[in-house]
Amino acid sequence: MAETVRIEVVAAEGIAWEGDALSIIARTTEGDVGILPHHEPFLAALVPCVTEISTIDGKREFVAVNEGFISVADNRVSLLAGYARAGGAIDLQAAERELAGLEQSVDSGQADDDTLAKLKLAQVQVRAAHRAAEEL
Repeated sequence: MAETVRIEVVAAEGIAWEGDALSIIARTTEGDVGILPHHEPFLAALVPCVTEISTIDGKREFVAVNEGFISVADNRVSLLAGYARAGGAIDLQAAERELAGLEQSVDSGQADDDTLAKLKLAQVQVRAAHRAAEEL
């Protein structure tokens, strides 16, 4: 049996994904990071990204996350973010509509920092939902 690492993706609303996995890839302020079983202790800030988890049954799970932190210690990975949702749980049509509206605001020059942050999150949600659908 392959070695695994325990992963928890937690948001303000609750746990978005949890279980044993073969690996996880997330994006930090320094770039993408891949975590395998027994990784050295690690702590970094996350940026909005689609986190990819390789599960023990050979599948991949995609989780949309916004800013937060990733922590690795004792063969356990914790992602803590203000928002996290599994790609399969995202309403793709609603996310695409929201993204289109936000892009229109940006294109018209009416975007403030809050709108830009929402735009990044909407982009991540759409990517996660698409990747989850492709995995089926």
